[in-house]
Amino acid sequence: MKTRLFLAAVLAVAITAGCSIARKAIGPASINLALTQEPYANRYTQMSYGIRLNFSDGRADTRVLQKYDASATMIPSVNVNPDVMSFIPESMRRYMRTMGFNLDADIATDYMMSVTVKEFTVNYLSGLGWAATVQFNIEIHDSNRQLVYPNVTVIGRYNVQGSATSFSTATTVINKAYANALEDVDWDRIAFFLTKASNPANEANKQVTGEGNTALESTVIRWFIESSPRGADISTRIISSTPEVKNTNSNYVGSTPYETTETFDIKGLTFNNSGNVQIEVTCEMPGYITQRRRFNLRQAIEQKEISTKFNLVKEGGM
Repeated sequence: MKTRLFLAAVLAVAITAGCSIARKAIGPASINLALTQEPYANRYTQMSYGIRLNFSDGRADTRVLQKYDASATMIPSVNVNPDVMSFIPESMRRYMRTMGFNLDADIATDYMMSVTVKEFTVNYLSGLGWAATVQFNIEIHDSNRQLVYPNVTVIGRYNVQGSATSFSTATTVINKAYANALEDVDWDRIAFFLTKASNPANEANKQVTGEGNTALESTVIRWFIESSPRGADISTRIISSTPEVKNTNSNYVGSTPYETTETFDIKGLTFNNSGNVQIEVTCEMPGYITQRRRFNLRQAIEQKEISTKFNLVKEGGM
C-alpha cells in the first residue's frame, strides 16, 4: 500500500511538472510587419469618385502565432510590431494611394469599402516550416449605401522551410502572405464602380440615382420635335413596364419647333431595362387633333436622338 501511494505521488509530481513545462514560453521574439511589395503605381488615376475605407477585426483568435510544434514543452512569446489592426489600415491606404485611388475625396459621393480581417497568422509546423495565412473580407457600398460589390473573401498564403527559432523567417513569411492577399484583391472590379463609363452598355446594370454617377446620365440626347403648323405644345411622360422605373405624368417642355439637348435623369433606369421604358411625346394645338408618339429608350440611347414631325389634322377633318 505504501509503495502504491509513493508511486502515485511521484506520478502526480511528474504530471504537474510536465504541465508547468508545457506552459513555458520561449522569447520574447519579434515579428515586424511591413508592406514589402509595392503595387503598380498610378494605375487608377482617372476615377470619377473617391472611396473611403472602414476596417474591423473579425478574428476569432487574435494571436499571430497559434501553432508551434517544434517543441512539445515550449511556446514562443511573440511581440508583433506594429499591432495588426494598426498596420493593416495604414498599409492598405498607402497601397491604394500608390495605385491612384482617391481616398476620402467627398463624403457626399465617396463609395465605402469595408474590410473585415478574418485571419492573420504565421505558424511553425514540422516538415513544412513557417507558413502564414492572411484572410479578409471586402464589400463596397455606393454613396446611397447600396451594396454594389458583394462580400468577397481575399486570401494570401506563403510558406518557407526554416529554423524554428528564426523569427526573421517568420517575419518574411507573414509579410509575403499579406502582400499576396493584397494582390488577390480584384482592384480592376473595384475601380469599375468608381469610374463613369463612356458607354452605357459598359455598365449595363448601373442604375440612375440622380447622383450623376452613371454613363446614362452623361449621355447627351438630341431632341428635335417639329409640327405642321408650328406652334403646337409639346409634353412628355415616361411609360414603364419595369418595376425599377416609375411611370410619370405629362410634363410640358415647350412648343414646336422644339430643339434641345438633354441627359437622362430617370430614376432606376439602366441600360438593360431601358428597352422596357418608353417616352411618350404629345403634340397638341387648339383646333387640331392631339397626336402622341412613343419612343423606346434603348433605341434613343443608342441613336442619341429623339426626333419626329407631327402633321396636325384639324378637328372635324377640315
